[in-house]
Parts: sequence; C-alpha cells; structure tokens
Amino acid sequence: MAAVDKLLRTMLDQGGSDLHLTVGLPPKARISGALKPISTGSIDAATMEMMLQEIVTKHRWQEFLERKDLDLAHEIPGVARFRANFLYNHWGQAAVFREIPVKIRSFAELKLPEALKKLCHLSEGLVVVTGPTGAGKSTTLAAMIDYINSNLSRHIITIEDPIEFVHQNKKSIIVHREVGDHTESFAAALKGAMRHDPDILLLGEMREMETIKLALSCASMGMLVFGTLHTNNAPKTVDRMINAFPAEEQNQVRVMLSSCLVGVVAQLLCKRVPSGRCAVHEILLTHEALPNTIRSGQIANIRSIIESGGNDGMITMDNSLLNRVKDNTIAPKEAYMKAANKALFQPMLKPGDLENLD
Repeated sequence: MAAVDKLLRTMLDQGGSDLHLTVGLPPKARISGALKPISTGSIDAATMEMMLQEIVTKHRWQEFLERKDLDLAHEIPGVARFRANFLYNHWGQAAVFREIPVKIRSFAELKLPEALKKLCHLSEGLVVVTGPTGAGKSTTLAAMIDYINSNLSRHIITIEDPIEFVHQNKKSIIVHREVGDHTESFAAALKGAMRHDPDILLLGEMREMETIKLALSCASMGMLVFGTLHTNNAPKTVDRMINAFPAEEQNQVRVMLSSCLVGVVAQLLCKRVPSGRCAVHEILLTHEALPNTIRSGQIANIRSIIESGGNDGMITMDNSLLNRVKDNTIAPKEAYMKAANKALFQPMLKPGDLENLD
C-alpha cells in the first residue's frame, strides 16, 4: 500500500476531511474544522518526494516538476476519492488531499434549502455557487446535478480540474471532462461544449476572464450553466465577475450578466453543536429588479432584493445564520464570527465569548 494511502486511511478513520503534508512537520488532518497531527515524526524532503511520486504517472510527475504545481484526482479503490494538489513551498514539496465522498449526498441528506430545486428546473441562465475554499460548494453542486439526473432528462457536461464527483447516468446523460486529461483548458472545453448539444454545463471553477466570458456566452445561448467562485455573498459575486474584465469591457459584461444571471448561492460551513459542521446559505434568485440593478451598476441594491424575496426562497447569509442559532444547530459565537452584521448576534453571546474568538 502506498504511504500516502496509509495516511489517508488513518485520516478517514479519525473523521478527517483534508490531509496536509509539509516537509518538516508531521502529517496533519482537518478534523471538525481543526488541523491535528495524525502521525508522529516529521516528514523529510526525501520521504515527501517518494510519497508523492509513488501515486502519479511519470508524465504527471514531470509536469509537477516543471510547473511546481499539479491538480489531480487520487483514488483508493473501494474506500474514497480525493482531490489533490501538489505544490512547492518554502520548505520544498508539499501536498494537500481532500476527500471526495464516493456516495453523492442528496438534498435531504445535506438539508439544502428547497429554493435550490428551483434552480435545477431552469432551462437556461447562469447559476453561481460561491464560497471560500472548503465550504462544500462541490458537494452542494453534486447534489443539485444528482437531483436533475434523477428527475429530468438532460444532457449534462461537467468540466473540472480534476473530476470530483462521478455521476452514474439515470434519467440524464452526464459526460465528465477533466482539464489536462480530456481537454487542454476550461476555455477549450467550453468552446467545444457549444457544439456538443448540452442542456447543462457545470464548470468546476470560473478562474479567469476568458472562462467567465465563455460561461456568460453559453448561458446567453440557451444553456443552463453552473459555475463556482470564491466569494462570500451575492453582491461580491456579481462584482467579482464584472471586475475580472478590463474597464472598457465592463459595460458589455454588465449587460450580458444582467440578461443571464438566474441565481447565486453563497455557502459557508459552520461548526455544528455539539460536533460536526453544517452549511448556511445566502440565496439570490431571479427578480424583476435584478437585471436593471446589474446593468446600472447598483450592486449594493442586490441586498435589498434578497431581503424582499423571502417568500420566493431568497435569504441573506445573516438571516440564515440567525435561523441556525434559533434552532440550536450552531452557537451564537460561531454565527457572530461568520456574520456581516455582527451587532445582530452580539446580544446572544455569553460572557467571555469575545475574549477568545479562535
């Protein structure tokens, strides 16, 4: 058994989600949100190189040595799949592995808001699922694609780097494409997808201006496009997409975005009481005022649109946090740390909570 596989099994046995390997430190895993050592003894440079090289092909290893960075998927058959990143840092080679659950969890299992099903039934437009790294965006998107796969007949193309969740065809046809192995880049895959008669495109990440522009074009052509970004709320998501372009192109992008943006789902993970983690969401859905708000650049008004759309399933992140505090899913201190309007949660804090906000 590969040395990395032994560590990954140990991590899973202890309930961890991410394995961190760095020269000079013992292997550490993220368990209930905190990094903890899972083995004694630090990793030296030679051992690190052996461990990483052992689980990749010669071609991918050479690619890592040349680029100093490598994304890949790694699988322990019958156990789990992992999204991995090899990198160089100040101390030498390093790696991070994140578990990709073999079983795709459903809406009910994840307790996702029912409003997200509305997005699954759309026939066209751009839906952005956003949040910081490790917020569970891929898990939520997988549940949404699985819901479509189980209930609707669609042709779905996923473009990822690397492929994470592997869906089995149910009512829909799902084609997985991995950047690097199946296509040169996100942009090349998107250009090709326009000729493949898709109903739905899923982009692992809208990293660059060209990818965002192509995603907008596909959505404008009548496809339903799901993509991800690393922003914390709906207004910042709209700003991020517009500001990815040069100033002279931003007016055109606003017009395109105003006509095709049909949903933003911002997600955060919080520490659950007494243990584990749960997701909280900010949800922006289509609204008659949204296109003009985006076209005119009045992005701050998106907050008012969300607040007025509660009956349609829209909700702000702070209200989502408040609901989780009221049903005792998360502690007031946790909500306070994640909230934009901290004054909303300050009266709920216990004496001493503000003295130790770790």
